[in-house]
Amino acid sequence: MNDTLLFHKTYQHATSKEWVVFVHGAGGSSSIWFKQIKAYKEHFNVLLVDLRGHGKSNQLLKQLMTNRYTFKEVTLDILVVLDHLKIQAAHFVGMSLGTIIVRNIAELASDRVKSMVLGGAVTRLNTRSQVLVKVGNLFKHVLPYMWLYRLFAYIVMPQRTQKQSRHLFIREAKKLCQKEFKRWFILASEVNPLMRYFKDKELPIPTLYLMGERDYMFIQPVKEMVAVHRQSRLLEIENCGHVCNIECPEEFNKHSIAFIRQHIYA
Repeated sequence: MNDTLLFHKTYQHATSKEWVVFVHGAGGSSSIWFKQIKAYKEHFNVLLVDLRGHGKSNQLLKQLMTNRYTFKEVTLDILVVLDHLKIQAAHFVGMSLGTIIVRNIAELASDRVKSMVLGGAVTRLNTRSQVLVKVGNLFKHVLPYMWLYRLFAYIVMPQRTQKQSRHLFIREAKKLCQKEFKRWFILASEVNPLMRYFKDKELPIPTLYLMGERDYMFIQPVKEMVAVHRQSRLLEIENCGHVCNIECPEEFNKHSIAFIRQHIYA
């Protein structure tokens, strides 16, 4: 594979011309979508990507590795893959921090985004999240990064029902090196200014926010975002936390696939 490309994997549908691109969050990899692939590939062509430094992209893009990442750079990586595969436009499904990247793709190249499904969406860091980021920034050079990541995983996914999600994300995070973790951690400080801009500027792209009703850190800011955006709707999944595609995959798949199918001819 071209060493300037993110690792990616495709599943081709026999007849459909529609593409769905999955974008994972920080510390994860495309493996988090293992409960979506079977359901999605029955309807669409599917593209999975590993973001820079994550999963099987961890040894790639060495010439692109800088001291600091921006959301724009991380977003453009995905557009390069779309160009390589000659995918002109697609539907995008993001999870957690990956939802910001999906929204940024829509900002940079709105003609390439047919619809967006934003699961466990991060639309603003609340006070607790901001304190966590500040504490993490203070100690990121002192503590082993996996201590910090485990702490974050337990705070964002505290319930017993979230054990599988927590373990999956911790396992994937172990594949990041300390430098890579720091780059992505610093990126978190860009979230609020970027999301304030996104809240003020709605794009004419159909958007479904799929949130677990127990996603206490992130659900309230999403409600505020949806209240002012006419193209967006929020669907809450009962008894579910942050990583709703893993905790409640059947509901996630049912609602997200129905939403995408609804907007194929839009």
